[in-house]
Amino acid sequence: MPYVIGAQCVDELDGSCVDVCPVDCIYEGARRRYIHPDECIECGNCLPVCPVEAITWGPPTDAPEWAEDNARFFTEPLPGRDEPLGSPGGASLLGALGLDTALTAAAPTDPQHEDRWPPTAGPHP
Repeated sequence: MPYVIGAQCVDELDGSCVDVCPVDCIYEGARRRYIHPDECIECGNCLPVCPVEAITWGPPTDAPEWAEDNARFFTEPLPGRDEPLGSPGGASLLGALGLDTALTAAAPTDPQHEDRWPPTAGPHP
């Protein structure tokens, strides 16, 4: 299981993780970044540089839905797209996509000051 970027990254987009990734597998959505599960070589360079500790090895224990959401960014069509991204072969080839999965789009806009919400409990107001 590759590294996963969780909820703490929403609206952060620092980019330190991108700078240290040797295989260019960290893609930028509108509100957070996503690690491509097939392109990640599991080197761990991204883990210590994340300023909000959003990156975990495999699913975050307190919020495993973010691992599924991370994969969904590549396997399901994003809003306004007909096809999934698949494996483009590097984030720099695409640049910032400006699109997110439904889970990320529905996340609170200021995650550092709001309680985390459980997406499995229904839609967030």
